[in-house]
Amino acid sequence: MPDGHPFLEVKDLKVHFPTDDGVVRSVDGLSFKLERGRTLGIVGESGSGKSVTSLGIMGLYNKRNADVSGEIWLDGDELVNAGSETVRKLRGDKMAMIFQDPLSSMHPYYTIGRQIIEAYRVHHKVSKQVARKHAVDMLGRVGIPQPDRRVDDYPHQFSGGMRQRAMIAMALVNDPQLLIADEPTTALDVTVQAQILDLMHDLQSEFNSALIVITHDLGVVAELADDVLVMYGGRCVEFGGATTIFERPEHPYTWGLLGSMPRMDRPNLDRLIPIPGLPPSLINLPSGCAFHPRCRFEPRTGGLGSTVRPELVRAGGSNHLVRCHLPTEERQRIWAEEVKPELEA
Repeated sequence: MPDGHPFLEVKDLKVHFPTDDGVVRSVDGLSFKLERGRTLGIVGESGSGKSVTSLGIMGLYNKRNADVSGEIWLDGDELVNAGSETVRKLRGDKMAMIFQDPLSSMHPYYTIGRQIIEAYRVHHKVSKQVARKHAVDMLGRVGIPQPDRRVDDYPHQFSGGMRQRAMIAMALVNDPQLLIADEPTTALDVTVQAQILDLMHDLQSEFNSALIVITHDLGVVAELADDVLVMYGGRCVEFGGATTIFERPEHPYTWGLLGSMPRMDRPNLDRLIPIPGLPPSLINLPSGCAFHPRCRFEPRTGGLGSTVRPELVRAGGSNHLVRCHLPTEERQRIWAEEVKPELEA
């Protein structure tokens, strides 16, 4: 992963939830780095650990109900072992999050403006009048028409796209240096999706923020991300630059995700190619490679796929990591000769 001194560094992050049925290993040893001005896309099916990762970074888990371990370094501050007051001061100021459903994330009893004003005044000792002017400016910046009037509306009076814009305004009101967007375009029509993605890209450029986009939509990742982290069963199974992941992927799960993605660049009358089976239980992960029960190439591992947990190792490029028992040369051959022609057929 990127060398040097990254703005955000996650080291061996684990988020486990003890339950009566066993321990849910939602995130089980995740590591990555992110520099300011760059965008990391985290992709995977539902239940792979994407959103749990984001909430762990934001420090939003009650440690009495969740076992969080590892290290999260944000601009020199370690967050996992920091006190709750320290993390609270950073949250909303140095780091912020755009949640998946703005309607349920915003308080229905308070106006949009009041909620943005409160988020601003928590970190700045200014009058309500100054904070209100800043809130109106932020709403205008994210493209909400007549912001001086709409600032007094309630969340239910906004459309889905406008609520998402208001949520972005609230997240950016303190000029955070790390922004996490969890499924930022869910339930929005394609036109509004494109507008939201363009807005996030423009605002990131303006603030030079480090951006994490969490999604199952590879189209969103292709639009925004510099690097891509593919999660499965609470772990990273592939990491690399966006160009590498889309043009030269090496993990069978990534191949499956690409095969199940609609293509708009050419006519395609065939059905999508789904990944067989279901995501694994995070209480009872399969032995060996967690993906092996769904992997059609597992027989080529000589039995390792079902017995030995693969390590995350460097693949062809220096910034490309893959967790797979298949040798690098074999993975590259399979992609070039079998999988890619199948996806392009």
